[in-house]
Amino acid sequence: MTTSAQPIPSFRVGMGYDVHKLVEGRDLYLGGIKIEHTLGLLGHSDADVLIHAICDALLGAANMRDIGYHFPDTSADTLDMDSKVILRKTIDLLATKGYRVGNIDATVCAERPKINPHIPAMCECLAEIIGCDVDAVSIKATTSERMGFVGREDGMAAYAVCLIVKA
Repeated sequence: MTTSAQPIPSFRVGMGYDVHKLVEGRDLYLGGIKIEHTLGLLGHSDADVLIHAICDALLGAANMRDIGYHFPDTSADTLDMDSKVILRKTIDLLATKGYRVGNIDATVCAERPKINPHIPAMCECLAEIIGCDVDAVSIKATTSERMGFVGREDGMAAYAVCLIVKA
């Protein structure tokens, strides 16, 4: 049976998730800013779990696979890469298909440090990279009530959803 192709809508949604282990001897980067803490996130890049979840949401919305496809953790080119660069390149990838960010809503899951005091700076940083109004970037923080790997402070997780629209 043959079906006719439906037009691609002018807006699309995506969802992203990322997790990184907390370790000693690494700086902690979240949402593009450095946060003082005794532990940092372990990863091939700077391990900014929030930016990575956002990039996966954006790439998924545009049907462009995932962050690991475009920025593999097996490549010397991405070793210790600043995740702000990954986000900028993700925005550029979206533009090749005619999309721009409508809005982003993300949640960081961590016991410590407290994330809420850093949210305005993270929103401003991300909005500047993306090229959108700061009101289009929502970041929230939660704990896991001392349950699971986040609760034991073994790692952090982040979830993100986004809306992209045809430019």
